[in-house]
Amino acid sequence: MNFRTQPLQTTIAGIFALALAGPVLAQNPCAAKSANPCAAKKANPCAAKNPCAAKNPCAAGSKFDSKMVTRPKGTKLAVGDRAEMLKLGEKLWSDTKLSTNNMSCNTCHQGGAAFQNTFAQPYPHYVAMAKEQDGFKKINLDEMVQFCLVAPMASKTLAWDSKELAALTLYTAQMQKSFKPAAAAKGNPCGAKNPCAAKNPCAAKNPCAVK
Repeated sequence: MNFRTQPLQTTIAGIFALALAGPVLAQNPCAAKSANPCAAKKANPCAAKNPCAAKNPCAAGSKFDSKMVTRPKGTKLAVGDRAEMLKLGEKLWSDTKLSTNNMSCNTCHQGGAAFQNTFAQPYPHYVAMAKEQDGFKKINLDEMVQFCLVAPMASKTLAWDSKELAALTLYTAQMQKSFKPAAAAKGNPCGAKNPCAAKNPCAAKNPCAVK
């Protein structure tokens, strides 16, 4: 009698357990990998290479010698066909080879992001990052380009009379003409509403986090 009923009792208990577990699994947002917003790294807006990771590439870095980014007296930027220079500047804007950390100007400034409201003002003008890191009260646009190469992009400055520096400076000036201060905060990849903010689907308290 006991030999026959034991398997039956086990089976009934198992069915009962599955019945209870069913609703839990159905409500679990991590039950199905297809529904899990953190399942696929390629779909995860907070993957390792996101622009808002702990070491935010758009944040201010360590201080360095301001002479590195100060235009030498008497220096004149290279000149050339405006259309060609703008085309080169646009290409260099997204060129990660200018950095040593796989960054480009576009990493922080995509869609006009990460520019301060002061970017709308004619250069030279006050730039918070330049002031905080090097004490610049005002900075010229070509100097700011060099500054970004050295600081966020962890690279070397371009030759002051180089075509590349002139092209990047010209392209940045062209972007400045259509810059709207409101767009800076809205599109900033390191802003409060960015995909890596506290309430993102892959944050520490997300429904798919490891418990």
